[in-house]
Amino acid sequence: MADLFEEVEEQLRSDRYRTFALKALPWLLGLAAAALIATLAWWGWSHYREQAAAKASEQYAAALDALQQGQTDQAAKLFTDVSKSSAKGYKSLALMQLGGLQLAKNQTGPAVQFFDQSAAAAPDETIGDAARLKSAFALLDTAPAKDVEARLTPLMQDGRPYRIQAREALAFTKLMAGDVAGARGDFVIISGMLDAPQGARVRAKAAMGLIDSGSAKALASTVHAAAALPPTPAVPALPAPQQAPGPQ
Repeated sequence: MADLFEEVEEQLRSDRYRTFALKALPWLLGLAAAALIATLAWWGWSHYREQAAAKASEQYAAALDALQQGQTDQAAKLFTDVSKSSAKGYKSLALMQLGGLQLAKNQTGPAVQFFDQSAAAAPDETIGDAARLKSAFALLDTAPAKDVEARLTPLMQDGRPYRIQAREALAFTKLMAGDVAGARGDFVIISGMLDAPQGARVRAKAAMGLIDSGSAKALASTVHAAAALPPTPAVPALPAPQQAPGPQ
């Protein structure tokens, strides 16, 4: 009799396990399908990004070649194509180049628009702040000093890649606006910054000497010669292929 009860109890447990398994199976299958879809989507997106970056890299290099050969219209066309890419680094650099082409034609307004678009599209501060600084330099002759200062002030924060160049630009902006004392104060700061490039410290000390000698007006007339635009950031490297699992 005891054996009979144990056999019945075992059968009941088996039925319960079977019922639970049947109820859980759809959920397990759904989770497995979701995981597979997510894996395939991630693999597809990674592949798409790599392809987009590779295409943008080729177009950007071709645009630079055209620009060096004096084929400005062809370069502008290629830079425009790259500016529509989903590869943020190349997109931002292309917009910056388009701004430079406009600036070469003395089209300050369109140039600033391209620089601002470049900054907005930039994947990091190295590229973004270069565009913001170029925008501020482009406006030195035309925009009110307070507007240029508003663009430069955030770039001078600790850790920003062009904080020294931004402070130098602000000093020249103050000088051109007649704020000689404010300009000299900024030059003093630059001359004492240990991480400032040698050229920036030399220009700062020279500017202080001219200000102290009463030649500030002559200094203001050479602003653009003394303060060159920051170099365009290096072309971003093509992303390394992701070790994404392929479709099973």
